[in-house]
Amino acid sequence: MPLTQQQVTEYHDNGFLLMESLLGPAEVRLLTEAFERDCAVTGPHLVTEDGGSRVRAVYASHHRQREYRDLLRDPRILPAVRQLLPEDVYVYQFKINAKPAFGGDRWAWHQDYLAWRIADGLPAPRQVNIGVFLDDVTEFNGPVIFLPGSHRDGLVHRERRAGAKSAQHLDPDDISLTPEQLATLVDRHGMTSPKGPAGSVVLFSPEIVHGSAPNMSPWDRRLLIATYNACANPPRPQHEPRPEYVVCRDTAPLRTRARHFSDALGTVAS
Repeated sequence: MPLTQQQVTEYHDNGFLLMESLLGPAEVRLLTEAFERDCAVTGPHLVTEDGGSRVRAVYASHHRQREYRDLLRDPRILPAVRQLLPEDVYVYQFKINAKPAFGGDRWAWHQDYLAWRIADGLPAPRQVNIGVFLDDVTEFNGPVIFLPGSHRDGLVHRERRAGAKSAQHLDPDDISLTPEQLATLVDRHGMTSPKGPAGSVVLFSPEIVHGSAPNMSPWDRRLLIATYNACANPPRPQHEPRPEYVVCRDTAPLRTRARHFSDALGTVAS
């Protein structure tokens, strides 16, 4: 199996697990080229920084780019997800957060599951997120910061702020923790930020508290985030469902590919 028992225990104890350099440089190049192609596809799936044209996030690239579609079933990734969430799973959401050099904006402190419960009626936090580093992640370019073990506390609060920016995307600012809540949790759990070369993968809980600072460095920080949800845990929206590019409709169980995603594209990982 992809994960050792020690790694499984680490994930459940801390709420995240870093697998450094899981993908090779040639594979990272395939994924970044696919990202550039996808940014040229216009539509509501592209989210820009406030008041500008720079891309902040791209949704559902796996619907348009074969590299991402196959990556989601890669034998290094899907079986690891199944070890942490031992159920049939499907892709609930796929996005790439693009934090550009010299000013990519912050992401407020939040818990993912709260957003999904409010916006989509997701019954339970039976998800695993994977974050694929498309660039080297350092202390300088706005890495994700986790509060290790905070997922064991459950949801910190349960409501959305008034005056939300968008009913469609549910920005983390809409569900962000208060300074008092964060200070209490940091005192209990501390803070850490997984870093590593491009091609590293971090798996993390839907309930772990996390956020990130602006990117003031000259280096991009593009992070692919795919959320796997248990097939038996589909959304139950109380209103009109969010668009398919935000919340995937295909809940059929994913099956693991026999080979790495790059093999089918004629690229050998290196």
